[in-house]
Amino acid sequence: MEHVPPPAEELALLDRELAQLDARRAQLLTRRAWLVAALQPKAPDAPRWSTPPLGHGWAPAQPWGAVPKAAKPSAPRSAQNVLLTLGGLLLTVAAVAFTLVSWGSMGIGGRAAVLALVTVAALAAPALLLRRKLAATAEAVAALALVLTLLDAYAIHAVATPDADGLTFTAIASAVLAALWAAYGLALGKLHLPLPAAVFFVQWPLLLGAWAAGAPALVVGWALLATAVVDGAIALWGKGLGVRVTAGIGLVVMGSAALLTGLGESLTADSPLGAVLPGLLLLTAAVAALAGAWRAPSGYAQLGGAVAGLAAVAAVGGVLRAAVPGAWHVPVYLLCGLALLSVVRARLPRTAGRGVLLASGAVVAGSLVWALPGVAAVLLGPVQLVAEVWAGAPDGFRGALGEAMAWSELAAAPLVLAVVAGGLGAAYRRWPTLVRLAAPLAAPGVKARDAAGAGALALGWGAVLLAAATLGVPYPVAVALETVLVAGLLAVAVLGAGGREAGSGAADAAAAGVGATGAAGSGSGGAAGGSEPYAGTAGVGVGAGGAAGRGGPSAVAVTALVLAVGGAVSLGLLSLAAEAATYAVLGALTVLFAGAALRTRPVVEQAVLAVAAVVWGTALTGCVAGSLGLAPHEAAPLLLVVPAVTVLLGARLRNHPVALPVELAGGLGALVAIGLAAPRAPYLALVLALCGVLAAGAAVRPERRPVAGYLAAVLFVTATWVRLAASEVSAPEAYTLPVTVPALVIGALRRRKDPEASSWTAYGPGLGATLLPSLAVAWGDPDWPRPLLLGVAALVITLLGAKYRLQAPLLLGGAVLALVTLHELAPYVVQVAGALPRWLPPALAGLLLLAVGATYEQRLRDARKLKDMLGRMR
Repeated sequence: MEHVPPPAEELALLDRELAQLDARRAQLLTRRAWLVAALQPKAPDAPRWSTPPLGHGWAPAQPWGAVPKAAKPSAPRSAQNVLLTLGGLLLTVAAVAFTLVSWGSMGIGGRAAVLALVTVAALAAPALLLRRKLAATAEAVAALALVLTLLDAYAIHAVATPDADGLTFTAIASAVLAALWAAYGLALGKLHLPLPAAVFFVQWPLLLGAWAAGAPALVVGWALLATAVVDGAIALWGKGLGVRVTAGIGLVVMGSAALLTGLGESLTADSPLGAVLPGLLLLTAAVAALAGAWRAPSGYAQLGGAVAGLAAVAAVGGVLRAAVPGAWHVPVYLLCGLALLSVVRARLPRTAGRGVLLASGAVVAGSLVWALPGVAAVLLGPVQLVAEVWAGAPDGFRGALGEAMAWSELAAAPLVLAVVAGGLGAAYRRWPTLVRLAAPLAAPGVKARDAAGAGALALGWGAVLLAAATLGVPYPVAVALETVLVAGLLAVAVLGAGGREAGSGAADAAAAGVGATGAAGSGSGGAAGGSEPYAGTAGVGVGAGGAAGRGGPSAVAVTALVLAVGGAVSLGLLSLAAEAATYAVLGALTVLFAGAALRTRPVVEQAVLAVAAVVWGTALTGCVAGSLGLAPHEAAPLLLVVPAVTVLLGARLRNHPVALPVELAGGLGALVAIGLAAPRAPYLALVLALCGVLAAGAAVRPERRPVAGYLAAVLFVTATWVRLAASEVSAPEAYTLPVTVPALVIGALRRRKDPEASSWTAYGPGLGATLLPSLAVAWGDPDWPRPLLLGVAALVITLLGAKYRLQAPLLLGGAVLALVTLHELAPYVVQVAGALPRWLPPALAGLLLLAVGATYEQRLRDARKLKDMLGRMR
């Protein structure tokens, strides 16, 4: 009997079979469509048919493909636009020519009839064209109609009202054209040109009307502001990108002109009453900008808030400015800018509030830009004392700084710096409270707190210095004050170098807890037009843990260190006016920086402080030489006292990271000593020998031996040469051979004890002590015995170096032998070169280059072999 499945199972089987049949049918239809497309005629340069994709045929991996959709023939838009543009331009040119040239040959009735007829036809044609869906043609005709309306206005003024004032007529015509094109654009909503044209015409009626009436600058400013307000409304609520862009450009231009007009009138006002009207204009602009920022998108809202804040500061500050002396104008504006910080308690959209905060920051930055040149003058003014060292203490601090600065005009600059420093210091100390207050508008992090602390320290330091200069304190008081400031900065640097100050972790943790309410209510309070919701309860999320666990110095400590170094340099220059002040200041700086280097922990800061202490010690030693009345070359050996101390200190520190910077700083002092002794050869030889002793002392330590050992050898040999040259010795071998022989014996013993020792260490100093001075003398010796003997000796040394595979004898001997040979053969080479034709040397050089180029790879391999061979030598 045939098995009959249950109905449910049979239904499932039928569904599967039908699904397979549908899939198969779809494959067959797809294949058929592809074959039909492949058989259609193609262009001559097109392939016969394209390869169908794999994996969709009736056999595995058999080519299949979907029928390529025939591309719809696209209209030649570019050609159409070119034709329409050219047609519109030709018609425009014709209309202009008709108006300007042929206008006078017709009567008044004919002129009016022709222009009216053509204009009405041009205005009516786009409506008909739009019904036939010819949008591009309609735009071209609308552009022609726009030009015709302008020509109509010109014609009316030239014929109908020739005696009318040009500005007045232009203002009225602009208003009429704006209304006409606004209505026309609203009536034909599919055209893109009329409404932007109407916005353009809106810019002129009020401005030109005020100008034509001879109104004062403030009235012109009000006209500009009213136009800018209209532009802002169009930019917010207008339809179409062209309308909004045109209105936005008008808003920027007209609004900027209105603000500049109000600002100029406010700055030139002679009394507070005279600054009220410009201030009213600026306040109105601020209100308008803030109202626009309330509804504008994010970026524009922030810009609007910034403009509103700046305009408000200019308005209120202008009235207050007129009531105070000229030196106090900037502090007035600064206080108004700081008052903008109260926006954190206002219910403003977040982006607009941020803009107001940016305006406050801009005012503060501008105030600092005005005040900081005075601080720079205080720091750099003592440079002039370098030309007159120890000429006597000046009458006061200003006398040491010079009279180039108008200090009376900077009387309020210290107050500006102090106010900003106090604000930043308060923010640094009460950071959790500040974060809680700023939560609706901003989310300041730990880096902002560090910046606030560093800024407060720097500006407070500058305020004290500038106050001393503006008050004209006596010279000793200024020196003592700057010394105390440097000591205080070093104390701050030392205390903060080990990590963040006490309480930083608690402050960061408290800041991290601010904003636990999140952004509740962010879904309400929004406004149309893309404005942001109120952020009155928006929270701030500072990373958990803050930076309490971070190691390393804080930004305040780094700033204190930088200020201490800069202030110490300025103080050192200031002390050059009097001898006693120089010794007191340089001694104090040496002690302060050395003590700070001993107390601080981070390596970088410790190295900077130690190097600075070495520099001040070197300068103090130079002052001692100056007090003793020593000439510069006589003072050079005395300057080596500090390098000697650094060598001993380096041996004491051994592998401490600060040891190397300290020794390098001492090395710079040694270079200064060498430079001072250079004009006198005997003193130069002495200084070089003493430097060699110091380098040899450093080479005793294994970690310094690879560099200090070679340096000591070079210094000793150079000192010997200089001494021989200073004594005008004509036979240096009598002095160098007694040094060379024991040096070579010691080198041989060293090599026997340590076969891996370098030949440069063992034999280099001994060979160089004789070969190089002899070469220098032989180069100018006209006789033959010395070059011959030196050449033979160099040849023997070269052969010994090659035999025993020693790098130093081979290279030194070979170099000396080559130079001696060149010196002896040079006259003959010159004679031969003079006898040869002039074309022969270039030809030989060319052949040599060709030969080298042809065998370049082989020469490169030979050079590598030579390098490897020399590298294997000791």
